[in-house]
Amino acid sequence: MKLSAYDHVQIARDKDRLKGLGLVHALCDEIIEMHGDRHFKDDPSMYCGCAQIGCHSVMIIAQVKGINTADNVHKNFGMNQPEGFRKAIRAVKLANKLNIPIISIVDTPGAYPGLGAEERGQHSAIAHCLYAFACASVPIITIVLSEGGSGGALALSIANHIIMFEHAIYSILSPEGFASILYKDASKSKEVAELMGLTSYDLKAKGIVDEIVDESTSMNESIKATRHKVCVQLDKLKSMSKEELISQKEAKFRKMGSDYGY
Repeated sequence: MKLSAYDHVQIARDKDRLKGLGLVHALCDEIIEMHGDRHFKDDPSMYCGCAQIGCHSVMIIAQVKGINTADNVHKNFGMNQPEGFRKAIRAVKLANKLNIPIISIVDTPGAYPGLGAEERGQHSAIAHCLYAFACASVPIITIVLSEGGSGGALALSIANHIIMFEHAIYSILSPEGFASILYKDASKSKEVAELMGLTSYDLKAKGIVDEIVDESTSMNESIKATRHKVCVQLDKLKSMSKEELISQKEAKFRKMGSDYGY
């Protein structure tokens, strides 16, 4: 039975689905976490740390949701605050200094849109995060785990290689938000999900993501496959010069949409 686009949305949002922090610990053999943005405070919805994956030393940057209601409130339901993006920028700069690859994990409905976040420079923090990822001269691999929404997801996705879980979604905004704008009716979210092209298959066909992680067996098998894909790409990307990495990344993003006249 073929799943609809909105079926993928529901699976991606399932409360029992693997969370970002769970994937971090499943992928990494060792990890030392970083805290704080050195400006305001620590954002628990953004996890950063130096890690070991097999023979590779890497920098992990992951958006994390809670495992229960209280934890979700603590982690702001995976919606990063400005200090979260600034912590990510710290991690990118440190990775550049140490000359180690970056693995980013995307799982957010979007950056937090609250008044306090805007007062502390949410838009600027996202823009500077995009710039840091774009200018990084080390290999970057992004894994879209579940929800990838709006600028909050894009901020961690300027990468040399993008891997997406089969039932994950990745889009400019939520189907509910899209329906509210297009039809002034959020209840039409199931209809617009088909129009948005937000599934892994849609995005692979358009060249926005490079690989899809099969989820047809078990999550443990999907994690093993993800680790293998990451290690294969790290071996490939680490053979490239800093100039080649930046050029490849720029060419990859400039090509997106070109086949559709954008």
